[in-house]
Amino acid sequence: MIRKNKLDKSFGPVGSAAGLVVFIIGIATTFSSLFGIFLIVIGAFVGFSSTIIFIDTARRKIKFSNTILGIIPLGRFIPIDTGMKIGIKESNVVWTAYSQGNRSLDVENKDFRLILFDSDGKEIMPVKKVNSLESAIAERRILCSELGLTELD
Repeated sequence: MIRKNKLDKSFGPVGSAAGLVVFIIGIATTFSSLFGIFLIVIGAFVGFSSTIIFIDTARRKIKFSNTILGIIPLGRFIPIDTGMKIGIKESNVVWTAYSQGNRSLDVENKDFRLILFDSDGKEIMPVKKVNSLESAIAERRILCSELGLTELD
């Protein structure tokens, strides 16, 4: 069974909203000029691109993927070794955008990430994003039992 976990938008929440606006404007202007097709492609690229994790529990493989235009996944599967561990890390990401009046708009994302570590304790990649520590602990137990890994404290 392949499990799919969405992590983040590639250009952040502000870039994603701007890309959606450009995409909609491109759809509206396609009927009057061919420039609208260019706006559709650029808007779809910025608005729909994101990062996704694919976990194949049957074959014990994991893939960090950037999805271009929201539909084309780019990345490769790596095998999961028995020495790997899954840990929890708190993530505080702030996305900042500036207006023409030089005012800043800060969008703050606080969450917990399940991180895959190698046998030496080095971080490989994030596996899942959850909102609370309790749900992160529960998801870590589920993933560790499905993949046959140990928990990192």
